[in-house]
Amino acid sequence: LGMIFGVGAVVAMLSITAGAQKEMMSFIDQLGVNNIIIEAHEAVDRDTLQAVRAVSPGLSFRDFRAIEENVTGLVAITPRKRFKPQRVLPKTGQEPPQLIGVLPNFVEINSLKLVSGRFFTGEENQDSAAVCVLGESAKVNLLGYEEAVGKYVKINDTWLEVVGVLTPQASDDTQVEGVQAVNRNNLVIAPLNTVMRRFEDNTSYLRDEIDGIYMKVEPTVDSIETSNVVRAILTATHKDAGDYSVIVPAGLLEERRRTQSIFNIVMICIAGISLLVGGIGIMNIMLATVLERTREIGIRRAIGARQSDIVRQFLTEAVLISILGGLIGIAFGFTLSRIIATAAGWSTVVTMSSIAIAFGVSVFIGLLFGIYPAVQAAKLDPIEAIHYE
Repeated sequence: LGMIFGVGAVVAMLSITAGAQKEMMSFIDQLGVNNIIIEAHEAVDRDTLQAVRAVSPGLSFRDFRAIEENVTGLVAITPRKRFKPQRVLPKTGQEPPQLIGVLPNFVEINSLKLVSGRFFTGEENQDSAAVCVLGESAKVNLLGYEEAVGKYVKINDTWLEVVGVLTPQASDDTQVEGVQAVNRNNLVIAPLNTVMRRFEDNTSYLRDEIDGIYMKVEPTVDSIETSNVVRAILTATHKDAGDYSVIVPAGLLEERRRTQSIFNIVMICIAGISLLVGGIGIMNIMLATVLERTREIGIRRAIGARQSDIVRQFLTEAVLISILGGLIGIAFGFTLSRIIATAAGWSTVVTMSSIAIAFGVSVFIGLLFGIYPAVQAAKLDPIEAIHYE
């Protein structure tokens, strides 16, 4: 039982950390390891706005042009303008989608794929065309499961023709440092000029001219070094207002991997305590077995068994207990991880490494804690052992 629960705890804990790591890594990878993202920190009230504007003009097209002209190794770059619609048609009982305006190269920067239709073109952006591309959740919530291309959605007072639908995006609501928590599936993506010229709301005066910039650098370019150049350009106009942040997914990925490695070690150590308790249980049972079988040991020694034979016998028994407990524990841990995933809604992944670690440690502990009882059994004097009891 000690081995079963110990191994099960190790497998279940590692499956939770592996699931969280996979979800986080997929989200960071989705941001683009060759990308750099600038997020504006917009004011929430007029007083905050005035304090910031005394130092910084906010994120603007001027910043966009300065970065585009002065940063080398850029593959593509686009500003972003974001709005939260006040009214949406068709009506939805779910969270209303968020509207963002970007350039057509947004699809290249974020490596987006479409289920149906197409992305809008440069000409449509130039003409401020009333077209849009829907995220997977936005499409289902607004237009159901039927074909959406060619249909219309109304955002505030503007009808937009749906020209494309994106594939589902991983890790919708994952929190990453500096990145606003947004359901990436629940988006209505329109041309930048369309959003700039056709939409406004009663909080527009609090907003920066643009609220984000996405850029993709060449694979041979160090995105972390490039981000330092971007920060230097923005510092020249924003001073120390703290009204923006520069997110480098490659840096986040490396940092997350280091953190995850430490977390895995901690989780293994915590679960290992259960295995340690199981090992102590095995040792105690084996010591009790030695006392119960003292006469048997004496008879074996008397008819020619060596000390090594007695050691091997008791070690084999201890290891077999560990192996059997480990195998049942793996099945228990896998079942436990599935229950946790269903009940808590967490992502869990049972990896071969977690199974190998848990099983290997259980066998090692069985061997380790079986040595002392085995040696004690081997050291018994045959004559005294035969006369025991």
